[in-house]
Amino acid sequence: MKALWRDLRTHLQTDFQPDLYGAVAVWLVLLLTVNYYLDLEDSYIDSFQGQPIWPVFYFGLYATCYYVSVWLWTHFCHRPDIWRNREFWTRSLTALISYSIYSGFYAHSELSRQLWDGQAFVFLYYCLHNLQSLLTIVLPLYLFYRFADPQPSQFYGMAPKRKGLVLYLTLLALMVPLITWASFQPDFLASYPTYHDTSANEFFGVPEWVTTLIYELCYGWDFVPTELLFRGFLVIGMSRVLGSGAILPMIVWYCAIHFGRPVGEAVSSIFGGYLLGVLALSTRSIWGGLLIHIGIAWGMEIAAFLQKY
Repeated sequence: MKALWRDLRTHLQTDFQPDLYGAVAVWLVLLLTVNYYLDLEDSYIDSFQGQPIWPVFYFGLYATCYYVSVWLWTHFCHRPDIWRNREFWTRSLTALISYSIYSGFYAHSELSRQLWDGQAFVFLYYCLHNLQSLLTIVLPLYLFYRFADPQPSQFYGMAPKRKGLVLYLTLLALMVPLITWASFQPDFLASYPTYHDTSANEFFGVPEWVTTLIYELCYGWDFVPTELLFRGFLVIGMSRVLGSGAILPMIVWYCAIHFGRPVGEAVSSIFGGYLLGVLALSTRSIWGGLLIHIGIAWGMEIAAFLQKY
């Protein structure tokens, strides 16, 4: 834990400004209030599900969250030159367009119907929903890395590193009591487990644990492109433009992708995203974040399964 506090202290010494952090906190409170008071994402944006304009609304939400946060940073840090930086625009727009398409992607619905309509449709739909990030996030970032990144070194923190491994395992262990407590809350059980019995195992003639395992592996994969984009591309990659200032805009946008989840999860994503961002910037690797993120996700699934079954 000493390494964690050292990295946090070093980051705060170079990045913390009371007025900047206060303004970002007010912006986050405003976003959370608007979303959960109006039910913005679930009742408005998602009402366009399956329509071509659906990703456009996600782009509007995410771009507003991100660029207002960047403006706050440039204002308080006196860095208006960022808005004239071509690399900033190419990086940020690549990330925003990719994730907006990912959030509003619906082609897997028709593909699932064509492949296995009927009993296996729902199971295949949710598996492909978690795997479509290969096309919508990983591929665009890899193409940017190969052909547009002016200073490619590694694929945005994907190179395995042992630095901080014990720390990440400790942090994951500390989450176990919190997950256990959360599993007794009604709003948690309304969202988890994300796997639902679809009787697909009967269609394929296999035990239900097989289809459950396949789904959970697909579900776990979906956190890989999330870490790659938010901690890899938007922190490690964008730090070449914003330095340590890349973290604050990232956590505001990262909070926004949780707007469809319980409010406690959205709020906790702010602190978790900040911590993982600092550690990614320090280690230049996202592997620790992947360990924590997937470990927590599967931990919540297991806790919910134990409560319900």
